[in-house]
Amino acid sequence: MLRGPLLKPLLHLAVPTTLVLIAQSLVGVAENWYASFLGTDALAGVSLVFPVVMLMTMMSNGGIGSGVASAVARALGANRQDDANALVWHAVVLALGIGLFFSILAWWTGPALYRALGGEAGALDAALQYSNYVFLGSIPFWLVNLLAAALRGAGDVRVPALMTLVGAAVFLVVTPVVIFGFGPVPAMGLAGAGLAMSLFYVGATLWLLRYLASGKASVRLKRGPVEPRLLRDILRVGLLTAVSTLQPNVMVMVITGVVGLYGVEALAGYGMASRLDYLIIPVLFGLGTAVLTLVGTNVGAGQHERARRIAWLGGGLGFAAAAVIGLAASLAPEVWLHAFSREPAVVAPGLDYLRIVAPFYGFLGLGFVLAFAAQGAGRVLWPFLAGTSRLVISAGAGWFVAAGLDAGLTSLFAMVSAGLVAYAGVTVVAVLAGAVFRETAPRVP
Repeated sequence: MLRGPLLKPLLHLAVPTTLVLIAQSLVGVAENWYASFLGTDALAGVSLVFPVVMLMTMMSNGGIGSGVASAVARALGANRQDDANALVWHAVVLALGIGLFFSILAWWTGPALYRALGGEAGALDAALQYSNYVFLGSIPFWLVNLLAAALRGAGDVRVPALMTLVGAAVFLVVTPVVIFGFGPVPAMGLAGAGLAMSLFYVGATLWLLRYLASGKASVRLKRGPVEPRLLRDILRVGLLTAVSTLQPNVMVMVITGVVGLYGVEALAGYGMASRLDYLIIPVLFGLGTAVLTLVGTNVGAGQHERARRIAWLGGGLGFAAAAVIGLAASLAPEVWLHAFSREPAVVAPGLDYLRIVAPFYGFLGLGFVLAFAAQGAGRVLWPFLAGTSRLVISAGAGWFVAAGLDAGLTSLFAMVSAGLVAYAGVTVVAVLAGAVFRETAPRVP
């Protein structure tokens, strides 16, 4: 990771994670498909909860998880193996606290939140059934994602990949059984989908804890004292990055709320279309985490120019991958949408979204991967500002034109596209200006 060609180690780290996360996202798509058989209310209910689940996913994987991976990578790059091992235990401590917080917060604020997003009557009931069981597993959810982040920071992507693939296969079989019932298993509806997800993370947690304690991994889990300097090393990257992950989710919540003003059909159609946004994220996340690990290791070893070249290579690949998906979706949006519904009132807003927003997916890919490079370098202010610009334009200006001026959903979706361009632009300017890769990049002694 510290010498030789750049593309080979980048792909070696990126491909397994990307394939696994695509499989994981397809599980989410399958879950949405299962929900479609329960009716429009169920489909709308899942759409209401989805932004909140993605918030927790992105905060644990790309927020605090990025802080864990960055700290582990920089420690190993600087030959601080003991610190790298200790960081795994600190990841466990953080997962326990944050996971409990998410469970309590979701149960306490869920009804008001989903109602504010446009949920009512049957759609609100469906959202609560699903949400209550999903957030029952918040602690194991955070444990799995932070422990997997520690392994990725150490360059070990095979084990998290294998665990997720096996889990996804089991989940695909179990979920329809608990949703619709089979034999002695009662039909639980959307509550069954949430329960299946929680049980998956419980099993994955137990497996990862055993593996990391066995000494077979590149880093080892061993209980010890909590050291403020190691928590700071995680949180100085993880906290601001976690706030950054709030931005797209707040954006999605605001947009969902605005779309909800146009009725339950519009809400369901937007939910179907925007699912494709999140299907791109695994591709970008796999590439981004590979860039983070390589950049962090090279920054820890003092090789800043090599780290910069890794960032640009990864950003270019991210742009190309997302642009191809976006072009295909904008040219043939019916292929995606008709998998969930053929009702004209539901499909129409989804068609508008994909035709207006999908052509700009390449800018999402470029900004996303460069943000991960900045996390690996331990400099996360500019990615935060880039996310802020996207939030202000997409959600703020989008809400104003669609709800304030009553300009319709097409104007809202145009603002979403403009936000993607701004997101990439701010990040590119920061890297070009030398604000991300500097010889004075901070590191823990």
